[in-house]
Amino acid sequence: MIIMKQLNKVYDTGKIKVQALKDIDLSIAQGEMTAIVGPSGSGKSTLMNIIGCLDIPSAGEYLLEGKSVQNLKPIALAEVRNKKIGFVFQNFNLLPHSTAFENVELPMIYKGTNKKERIKRVEWLLEKVGLTDRMHHKPTELSGGQMQRVAIARSLANEPKILLADEPTGNLDSQSGIEIMDLFFQLHKAGTTIIIITHDKRISESISRVITIKDGKVFE
Repeated sequence: MIIMKQLNKVYDTGKIKVQALKDIDLSIAQGEMTAIVGPSGSGKSTLMNIIGCLDIPSAGEYLLEGKSVQNLKPIALAEVRNKKIGFVFQNFNLLPHSTAFENVELPMIYKGTNKKERIKRVEWLLEKVGLTDRMHHKPTELSGGQMQRVAIARSLANEPKILLADEPTGNLDSQSGIEIMDLFFQLHKAGTTIIIITHDKRISESISRVITIKDGKVFE
């Protein structure tokens, strides 16, 4: 699913150059569940941004499903993100004035999915995450755990090949965090490729493959 060869990322501020990633060699198979860990400033968020096609490497090669993505133009990158990658963020990133239903529906509107199909899939996804009775509630009317469930449902709207989660339990209480991780494990069993960026040792210890990033390199 993902192959990186001698991948580097340098940020040039004009006065100094900061190398965020150094000679990353990495592969992640389809259907694999992987945790990426490391201290603040280690480069793991930069790596996630490149995996998610939110950023491009300065050097090296990134292959997604066998196709090189580092030379794609912004419009083509946006299309890859919309069709192949689902994102789940620590802060949920839900539209505050839209209902759970409308938040989950939005990616499908961008994709051009017809209304009848959108309605059917949104209802199915919200049922899958246990929020059938909350689909017409806005984020302010939901708990943190419920908001993250909406975010997960939204990330699955366009049936992505990869689910990228950045500290998905960071703003949740312990019980809600356990429930969200249970949901990720269910998605993994169903065949979704899942990559979780986390500081939480409980999460990394529960996942069979852990990649440690340190000083911009794959440390372990």
